[in-house]
Amino acid sequence: MAFSINPQLEQDSIFLDRWTLCDVRLINDQQYPWILLIPRREGVRDLHELTQEDYLQLMKESRRLSETMQTLFQSEKMNVAALGNVVPQLHLHHIARYQSDPAWPKPVWGLFPMQPYSNEQLQEIKEKLLPYLTS
Repeated sequence: MAFSINPQLEQDSIFLDRWTLCDVRLINDQQYPWILLIPRREGVRDLHELTQEDYLQLMKESRRLSETMQTLFQSEKMNVAALGNVVPQLHLHHIARYQSDPAWPKPVWGLFPMQPYSNEQLQEIKEKLLPYLTS
């Protein structure tokens, strides 16, 4: 079965790279450094539905992304979550958080409307991230 990304995830994010298991996508909201890992497995909704091999690969990729974001953005906290209440397709959120961010200390979901990156901001964040994401 071919992999397809949920339309909501595609609308809200920008493709950055393709790793062994996951597509790496930047959420188009300049309020927070926020990146998704989306395993390319059709019909998978929850972590326990992955094979053991895919689960371990997802954890490796999540750790890599978290370490990269922590280093590049010097966040005070890394939030990593797989909710899926709105979009059931399995995807892992990685959000660099700061006490100064608009939602702190609450979760970022639904508090404020998304503020898309300008073309210039998008270019800047891609230039910052891509050398560390591409392998």
